[in-house]
Formats: sequence, structure tokens, C-alpha cells
Amino acid sequence: MRAVALGGGHGLHATLTAARRLTSDVTAVVTVADDGGSSGRLRRELGLLPPGDLRQALAALAEAELGETLWAEVFQHRFGGNGALAGHAVGNLVLAGLFEVLGDPVRALDEARRLLGVSGRVLPMSTEPLEIEGEVTGLSNHDEVRTIRGQVALASTPGRVRRIELRTPARNGGTPAACPQAVDAVLGADVVFLGPGSWFTSVLPHLLVPGLHDALVRTEATKVVILNLVPQPGETAGFSPERHLDVLFEHAPGLRVDTVIADRASVPTPRRLSDAAAALGARAVLADVADPNVAGLHDPDALADCVREALGRRWSARDRDGGESREGTWR
Repeated sequence: MRAVALGGGHGLHATLTAARRLTSDVTAVVTVADDGGSSGRLRRELGLLPPGDLRQALAALAEAELGETLWAEVFQHRFGGNGALAGHAVGNLVLAGLFEVLGDPVRALDEARRLLGVSGRVLPMSTEPLEIEGEVTGLSNHDEVRTIRGQVALASTPGRVRRIELRTPARNGGTPAACPQAVDAVLGADVVFLGPGSWFTSVLPHLLVPGLHDALVRTEATKVVILNLVPQPGETAGFSPERHLDVLFEHAPGLRVDTVIADRASVPTPRRLSDAAAALGARAVLADVADPNVAGLHDPDALADCVREALGRRWSARDRDGGESREGTWR
């Protein structure tokens, strides 16, 4: 099964960890609009793609596939102290070096996955750094709409985000160009995942890259939306589960999906979520997918089981005891 997951940050990490339990053919398509922390510094100083979310996707695939490997741990390690390296993740610096030496972020990411021994693939949604621009209300006068630029600014705004757009700073705000390999991955996928994650800064941006949007509309893959466990302070404070889907539809009215997965305890009014999912052509699936030991995180095993049931496909798995291939049905 060819699986493609779109997103960024910790939300994408959760999806990749679950997807890797279902198949070895997993491709991550990652947002490239981060402008904070180590990624923001490297982006501003070197003019490169922000590497942080790309690094996290590589580490997620390595951890899910191989367990806690040394290189995966090193990639995630951050330097301490007060010097120039303070706060930088090792993987960010390695990716920045590969970007500069190879001059091609896709080749660089392929080399990084070989270094980590990962069979899955990590791709940027665009090969140029992008900027998020959002319309926000509630900052002063209740009805006044202000424009806020930058992922960090939007993620931390005390206002209410209404809508976002993407800009290409290197081309004076031109239309974002999709990474061709990411488009091909979506078109050739059997299942495509959107979410969970920061809704306005990690999930929705993929729908605003025209090439990726068109691929998501055209693909014959089963499309699965995974909702967050709780609203995110700033971006989606006060959002109900169904409001997340309404915003998705507002940004991509032509998109239709097949399944919406939500944690049972996170949905106070299941009927409303079912109606919102139906507006996208989808069926809402409620299950216990939250990690019982870590608040705010999905349990990758439970999420994988839920996806398996939702897809209802034939599948092949490796018998862990005898090492023999066997055929089974996802129930």
C-alpha cells in the first residue's frame, strides 16, 4: 500500500508513526513555511528551505521503522549553551549542508533518508521557502480584520484566524509551485492523509499550493482526514471538531475526502461532525485514538488500527513469529 501523509511538525510525526505500522511505502509531504527557531534562523541566514519539519518527518520514519536508532537520536539532538549553535538541531544543520552542497532539496532529503536507513521518503510541498499570510480578527475592534504574516505569528496570535494564503518571498509573492515529486506521490497513492497538526500553519497550506491542490482533487487514493484531539491555543481556540472541517472546505471547496477520523472523547456532538464530514463526501469514524499516557498526543497503534478498519482493504503483513508472508483482511 502506497501511503502519503501531508502536514508538518508533531501532527505529521503522529501520522507517519501510525502509517509506518501499516506499510513500508510511506511518503511525507511537508510544509516549508516555518520561520521560527532554528529553522527560521537558517532560512534567514542562508536562504534555504526551513529544515525543521523535514527533519522531524525523517526522524519519525526512522523511529517507527527501526526503533530508537543512533542517527535518529542525533538528528533530533539540539545544542545547548549560549553560542551561535545554541538551539540548533543537528539534523537541521545536516540538511542545510546537504541543501547547499547538492543544490536540490529533493536529492538532499533522499540522501538524508539513506543516512538514516529509512525506506520511506520525505518531500517538501514546494522546493522554495513559503510565507503564510493570514486574516485575523479580535485583536482590537471585534470586526476589524488584520493581516498577519509568518507561521510563528499566526500560531501564537491571540486573535481568531479566519483565512490564510501562501506567498513566495523569493518571487515577490508569486503563486507557490508544488514539488513535482510530491504531486506524483499524491497521484500515485493508495491512501492520502491530511492532519492532525496545526490546522492553519501545517495542514491547510498544502491545499493552497495549486499543483498539490489539483493532485488532491484528482487522485484516486482514499483520502483520510485525522482531526486534532484538542483545539490549538491561538490558531484554533474555541474550534469544534466540525469547525475544523468547515475551514478545510472553505479553503478547498473542490476537495472531497472519504473518511474523517476523530477521537471519541474529543467530539461532544457526533451528529454535527457527521454532517460536516458528509459535506466533504466523507464518513466520520469515532474511535479511542488518544494516547492514554500523554495528553494531547495520538496513540500510533490505536490510530493505525482505526485507519486499517476505516480502509477495509486486503493487506499483507510479515508474520513476526515465523517470518512468513501472510494475507489477511483489515477488520
